[in-house]
Amino acid sequence: MLCSLFYTNSFNKEKMKSLGDIEGKILVFGGIYSNFQALESLKAYTDKAGIPPHNIFCTGDVAGYCSQPEESVQLVKSCGINCIAGNVELQLASGEDDCGCDFDEGSRCDVFSRQWYPYAQSKLSADSIQWMKSLPEHLTFNYNGKKVVMVHGSYSGTSDFIFKSTPWEEKLKHFKATEAEIILAGHCGLPFKDEKDGYHWINAGVIGMPANDGETSVWFMELNEDFEINYHKLQYDYHTANQLMVKNKLPEAYAKTLLTGIWDNCEILPEIETAAQGRKIEL
Repeated sequence: MLCSLFYTNSFNKEKMKSLGDIEGKILVFGGIYSNFQALESLKAYTDKAGIPPHNIFCTGDVAGYCSQPEESVQLVKSCGINCIAGNVELQLASGEDDCGCDFDEGSRCDVFSRQWYPYAQSKLSADSIQWMKSLPEHLTFNYNGKKVVMVHGSYSGTSDFIFKSTPWEEKLKHFKATEAEIILAGHCGLPFKDEKDGYHWINAGVIGMPANDGETSVWFMELNEDFEINYHKLQYDYHTANQLMVKNKLPEAYAKTLLTGIWDNCEILPEIETAAQGRKIEL
């Protein structure tokens, strides 16, 4: 399992930024987790594809488990893409002394967080922290006549875990609260799509860590104006990312995940997603 922060925000429409109308193909990704090598690979893809910055969306958690938080933040900032705050940004921006995880003391995630969070905090510049403070928690825009809302975990809680197996009734309340027809989400670390009665919950996955599928590639997705969803596997220099984590004494279990594609444990996962560990993801 990849540890996630537990920072729950209440419903607050002032945290929602509107972008108006967006036209053309859009690209969505999340969970960079300080994996600068993966981010560089994604940027190379977007540059080659000619996707403009205002059509690129990040669902948050730019900083995290890997070794280059400052470089990752500065590249996202310089690219001018659309980004919302994940749990990591909220905690770092508020100057917390720890990650704010709600894990049992002494658990594996608790121990790991004591390694990577202070490391990330120590590497980030004042400029990067100020950028984090400026991020909205949600974005909304109109896309070919449909209202889209982007969230990190869910609309009611940045740290909410929403999976493919999460009951539709749980997803539906967020569509009703936001009046959205499409929700673009992140946080859970797994790519998936779920659709019912004209509502679409889409998670692009993350680029900072593999999706517990036994592969070293990571995930992002594209959406066109015909509402065709195309998921992509991203190859990157995971060996360098792994070596930098080891060099900087970051959690060895997470560094190993970059090489194996398997999470250290599945504590956050529902039964269905746990049973799928190590299986190839078909989307």
